[in-house]
Amino acid sequence: MSGTPTVAALRTAADFTALGREMHALVSELYPICRSITGEGLRRTLRVLQRETPLTIQEVPSGTAVLDWTVPREWNIRDAWVANAKGERVIDFKRSNLHVVNYSVPVRRRMSLSELRPRLHSLPDRPDWIPYRTSYYQEDWGFCLAHRDLERLPEGEYEAVVDATLADGSLSYGEIFLPGETSDEVLFSAHACHPSLANDNLSGLALLTVLARMLAAASRRYSYRFLFVPGTIGSITWLARNEAAVSRIRHGLVAACVGDAGPVTYKKSRRGDAEVDRAAAHVLKQSGRPHSVVDFTPYGYDERQYGSPGFDLAVGSLTRTPHGRYPEYHTSADDLSFVRPDALADSLSAYLSVVAVLEGNGRYRNTSPRGEPQLGRRGLYGSMGGYPDPGQLQMAMLWVLNQSDGGPTLLDIADRSGIAFDTIRAGADLLVEHRLLDPSD
Repeated sequence: MSGTPTVAALRTAADFTALGREMHALVSELYPICRSITGEGLRRTLRVLQRETPLTIQEVPSGTAVLDWTVPREWNIRDAWVANAKGERVIDFKRSNLHVVNYSVPVRRRMSLSELRPRLHSLPDRPDWIPYRTSYYQEDWGFCLAHRDLERLPEGEYEAVVDATLADGSLSYGEIFLPGETSDEVLFSAHACHPSLANDNLSGLALLTVLARMLAAASRRYSYRFLFVPGTIGSITWLARNEAAVSRIRHGLVAACVGDAGPVTYKKSRRGDAEVDRAAAHVLKQSGRPHSVVDFTPYGYDERQYGSPGFDLAVGSLTRTPHGRYPEYHTSADDLSFVRPDALADSLSAYLSVVAVLEGNGRYRNTSPRGEPQLGRRGLYGSMGGYPDPGQLQMAMLWVLNQSDGGPTLLDIADRSGIAFDTIRAGADLLVEHRLLDPSD
């Protein structure tokens, strides 16, 4: 890959304003599609992503045993509604795909409002929002609506219709693999199963699609694997089918909720002190942006599947406001106005910065370890014209020389010195160029 830019150089040259707009446009295109953990809506979503990047769509038949789970039957929906005695649709799937409980079994019934009410879901504390509800693994049906609309329904007879199929088919997921100089892999994963929820679902899909395209154009030490999977069952299915590949995964991130206005949050991997955990924490600290770093919990997105004890992969989750921590979560208010192009761009920058640390990290040995080598006669003092902070770069070289005995990594040195990894890496590159440093990995 000689002649292609490094990830760090690619990040520096990127027009993040334009990339933010591009990601938001992709979110907008995908927003109307009714996705679920199986079905044509999921496939249609993956085909849109396939247009943007070389994604392979995999199909796994219903009934396939995957670890302790079984691939469910495939759900497809054409229409759904609740109509009053005049035939007027008071709840209409075609107005919002959140109106139907996702995975509802086919139904066509006439019933009184009192009979129908237990199957109507609303949010009394958010009376104008439609909630998102599912019945993935139990055969059931229902509708969701704004609480204000529920309160307006008069007594009388109603027709409830779910025009859907639940039958043997397959589970779909998308995969991109970018080979690098080594077979060691970095895994990125996003869930692709939610219907019209812009931040919790689509923001992660858009970010990873653009990230995959950018990394495809960069020189890569690691190989990169991108997964676009239905939540939980999709990651479990991939793990069950790819146990040989699992042993090559060294680092990973799960992308979700990356488009809201909140500060960036990093959730550590199960290991808690993995290199990706330290890389993310370093990037966020050095960025100066508001952020938080939280410990792993076995609840959330698919990091808990990749980090289950039988796999224990070093996979964290880099989000903005975490799931369930913003009122709009899993409601119709998680719409296109809630996701901001500038927030998407900032999240993408954070992801690229973490990748740059993973790509650039390594151990070195000082080739002149007995006393400090004379940097002046090599032109390494006072000749840093054009570098943003020559003093910091000189200090970085001194730190790298002092610490590089084959033990600490560049990330270790960056953390101990308080100097940004990019500067430590630039100092190491200069020292290698002047034969004062050799890779020890």
